[in-house]
Amino acid sequence: MYSKILVLDFGSQYTQLIARRIRENNVYSEIYPFNIQVNEIKALQPAGLILSGGPASVLSDGAPTISMEIYELGIPILGICYGMQITTKLFGGVVQKATSREYGKSTLKIINPSSPLLKDVKNNSTVWMSHGDSVVNLPSGFEKVASTDDCEYVVVENREKKIYLVQFHPEVVHTEEGNKIIKNFLFEICRITPDWKIENFLEKEMEEIYN
Repeated sequence: MYSKILVLDFGSQYTQLIARRIRENNVYSEIYPFNIQVNEIKALQPAGLILSGGPASVLSDGAPTISMEIYELGIPILGICYGMQITTKLFGGVVQKATSREYGKSTLKIINPSSPLLKDVKNNSTVWMSHGDSVVNLPSGFEKVASTDDCEYVVVENREKKIYLVQFHPEVVHTEEGNKIIKNFLFEICRITPDWKIENFLEKEMEEIYN
């Protein structure tokens, strides 16, 4: 049985790309809607969860949200963009409308290089930002790991709860060290063995179809 990562989709245009990047690192991934039930997640037994970005604002009425129980499962979580903002809000931090929407390249300034998410990630590398809201106050238990000139909280972590949050998109090619960050989540944080291959998956699917 292969270890798997679940990508919870909040409507990001990059959700499929996130899943693809994981598979390119020989780890199996599946995409589920953000409102998947907690008992379904337990039944799937993922090694980690990724909360995708999305076009909504956490400040809007009826914004997509998830159960706090998910954060208590002990499964490592990586929140990307909207995933970072909804996590911050649920834990009691503050998210505000940015004075101007940030879209494009920024420079990552690492403050805490000991973070397992940024292991061997070079300082001052380029990251791709796309957000209209920003985290302005961290919840209790969360610490700042990196920032940019225009955004104070760009990488945040709660190591005790195995929650890691990034404001940029590590899955896109514009983020220089993006694949390294994804690999760190998979292998340093989730401790997955990269033993899944698309060829093996296709063979197994064919066997199930014809047997």
